[in-house]
Amino acid sequence: MKNSKIGKILPPLIGILALFAAWYFACAAGIFNAYVLPSPQKVYSSFLKMVKSGELLRDIGISLGRVLKGFGIAFFIAFILGMFRSLIPAAGPYFEYLIHFFRYVPPLSMIPLLILWCGIRETTKTVIIVLASFFPMYLSIVKGFTGCDQKLIEVGTSFGYSKARVFFRIILPNALADILVGMRTGLGYAWRAIIGAEMVAASTGLGHMILFAQQTSRTDKVIVGIIVIGFVGLVTDRLFGWLIHRFFRGMAGNGWD
Repeated sequence: MKNSKIGKILPPLIGILALFAAWYFACAAGIFNAYVLPSPQKVYSSFLKMVKSGELLRDIGISLGRVLKGFGIAFFIAFILGMFRSLIPAAGPYFEYLIHFFRYVPPLSMIPLLILWCGIRETTKTVIIVLASFFPMYLSIVKGFTGCDQKLIEVGTSFGYSKARVFFRIILPNALADILVGMRTGLGYAWRAIIGAEMVAASTGLGHMILFAQQTSRTDKVIVGIIVIGFVGLVTDRLFGWLIHRFFRGMAGNGWD
């Protein structure tokens, strides 16, 4: 048991330490100018100052709140449309071509238009997150709903199940793994989108913090922001996976390592 835990922790720990060692020796050898790549000690010192001042935790909270709001809206819309697509297949052609069209439009390309319509208020950031996270979730939800074994559906129909009962008793449980994998992917897209949106249309949040640090030539703060974004994204991803295992008891293990 103990050896298995060590076996899981050791490889990623070695990789992280190797990266920081290469960073440290590159700075110590003077390969990069301190302005271009500050030392790990400088970055760590800046991190502690930002934590003590409260600015880092404030920006993390603001960005996290925006991500959760946009992600929740995107999932609700994707689930409703996916359910509609499953219960009424003939309705698919009326909106699926529009969905696939906008799937190839980068959400950040919508920022100038959204700023004209909504200014730099929260609505702009929310719409960007929804556009970024909706499509992977919708595709996974549709895949789960339409990939159900037809024999199971026929069994439900032979027992007199209505379409709604077949959906909630047979199709939905069968699609759970695909739905959750889509949600995990969508959460990652939401984090990537909010940082870009905050760099352009915000005065708070981690994205704005990175942009402001770049404008004031604080490369150390830029690196702090990048590390924090990766760490917070990883934590939310793992927490999401833990909740799935905790409440669904391994029913949807596909894609959750």
